Amino acid sequence: MARAYAFYPGCTLHSTGVEFGASTELVCQALGLEMVEIDDWNCCGASSAHSMDHTLFLALPARNLARAQMVGAGAAVDLAIPCAACYSRLAAADRALQQDAAFRAQMESVLDFAYEGRVRPRSLLDVVANDLSRAALAEPVVQPLAGLKVVSYYGCLLIRPPAYTQRWDDPEHPQSMDYVLELMGAEVVPWSYGVDCCGGSLTLNRSDVVVHLVDKLARAAREAGAEALATACPMCMANVDGRQLYRGGPPLPRAAKPDYEPLPIFYFTELMALAYGLPLGSVLGKHLVDPRPLLKRLALG
Repeated sequence: MARAYAFYPGCTLHSTGVEFGASTELVCQALGLEMVEIDDWNCCGASSAHSMDHTLFLALPARNLARAQMVGAGAAVDLAIPCAACYSRLAAADRALQQDAAFRAQMESVLDFAYEGRVRPRSLLDVVANDLSRAALAEPVVQPLAGLKVVSYYGCLLIRPPAYTQRWDDPEHPQSMDYVLELMGAEVVPWSYGVDCCGGSLTLNRSDVVVHLVDKLARAAREAGAEALATACPMCMANVDGRQLYRGGPPLPRAAKPDYEPLPIFYFTELMALAYGLPLGSVLGKHLVDPRPLLKRLALG
């Protein structure tokens, strides 16, 4: 029997993160997870609203929570959110609605709804790792990711701050992505940078900072023995995937090539789709660091 969730795709799954969107749809279907997209959702403001206006930073995701509350006819609603940044913003807004009476009253007036506190924002990784049994995750595997050495990269926003995320994984030493990828047959390599920042929000105006942070992550992954990095964040994907190769921009007119071999970046759902033998079509070709030579060498995909 399918498990039903309200679903917030966010902007990136329809644009720069189409690989995440396509693989999420395939994997959820394979696992019997019914994702019901909430009606008339809007951008959560993850990229810039927090730096412009604090109320807007919370109001944009609060509207999505109001839309999600229309699902379920009074019952508790789990709202599955693939993007780590979107998840963080909706979790922050839900906390503000719970704890800030003035903000709650303002949103109820502006958005014409009564906050009921029955929508639970959840990361898609949390749903996959914690709502399904080990057998349910492993049974669809038809092409184990044997030989693929990968590090799990959670980034800043997926499990922190714990006041927002309610500690569904350890905020300092998370394991949920490792668990899922190991069930897919991959060799998850231990490293010490899984929750470090990639500098995603600075990528356009401080490329010098971002290139430094991305280089640190990529070098550390290579030094740990990994050949790929897995993430659940479209901002991390765009940043780490892109800045290994495209390194210029203000204040850097041109940055030197990296002193390491760039490594492919995957969404965890792409690796699950590969292990399940699902047709990813052309999405792997959208990666900036092309993962297909690695997959071909390992006879995957």
